[in-house]
Amino acid sequence: MVGGAVLRGVEDKDLPSMRRWRNHPRVRAASFATHTIGEDEHAQWWEAARVDARKRVLIYEHERVPAGVVTFFGLSSESGSWGFYLDLDGLEQSGELLRAWIGLERAAVEHAFQTLGLTTLRGEVLACNEAVRRLHRRFGFIEVGAYLRDVDGEPRDVVAIRLVKEQT
Repeated sequence: MVGGAVLRGVEDKDLPSMRRWRNHPRVRAASFATHTIGEDEHAQWWEAARVDARKRVLIYEHERVPAGVVTFFGLSSESGSWGFYLDLDGLEQSGELLRAWIGLERAAVEHAFQTLGLTTLRGEVLACNEAVRRLHRRFGFIEVGAYLRDVDGEPRDVVAIRLVKEQT
């Protein structure tokens, strides 16, 4: 636990909130799949994710309130990748978005290196998402490459990031 932030396992009751948060227009716009995710698609994703030994999906709680999702994937004994999204509407309404965003990143990095025992954490971010790129840099992530990726039929610039445990 970091301050008022905690990562915990997903419970079935979290699934509707997770899908609602992921379908927020600004979350979709910053994602590699921008379509609205239906209930059946989400259920199929969850069934696959919950049994995938190389994946961990966690709920981020901010001040004891579920407020986001952190996903670690491609996990090996030393490295893995991650992504996240937040409950933008709820956090903006409470005035807690920035604090929660920072708390989530801090909790995710701590979880990756302490709980999962990783030595390297990787990620990807759309190049145009300067706010997320700045936050990642604030936490020590280094931009290690850039490439074009197809996002819903359109080529988009993507930046690869990496954080090594010894850098934290």
